[in-house]
Amino acid sequence: MNAPHKLTVHFSSASDDWPTPQNLFDALDTEFDFTLDPAATVENAKCAKYYTREQDGLSKDWTGETVFLNPPYGRGIGQWVAKAYETALTGSVVVCLLPSRTDTSWWHRYCARGEIRLLKGRLKFGGAKHCAPFPSAIVVFRPWAQPLKHVG
Repeated sequence: MNAPHKLTVHFSSASDDWPTPQNLFDALDTEFDFTLDPAATVENAKCAKYYTREQDGLSKDWTGETVFLNPPYGRGIGQWVAKAYETALTGSVVVCLLPSRTDTSWWHRYCARGEIRLLKGRLKFGGAKHCAPFPSAIVVFRPWAQPLKHVG
């Protein structure tokens, strides 16, 4: 059975946007009371304050915010996770919805220093009919995250 074209693109590397399931966001928002969604679209923004791809949330200052981050899942994801970790060191809380890619350098360098909440099963992103082809995790970076040691 062939998947509809829209679904095929959604679950391929042609798209790196995976809209957050509303029920998952609502549960996290109840716990954290988010103020910023730095990797959003106009259609899927989860907070009143958000940045779109065109506004380049990665280049903005997140200091002083309580951040919900569901970054683009492409090759640049490590930069987003690094920014989340570094922002926590300035006093902010950053909660990330991430693919559970424990085999990557960004996971070991940054996520391993945060609070990791593994999600059971596979998420259905953005009202999709099918589950994602990868497991997901919530990684919480808090101001008391362990600083990286600089080598050499």
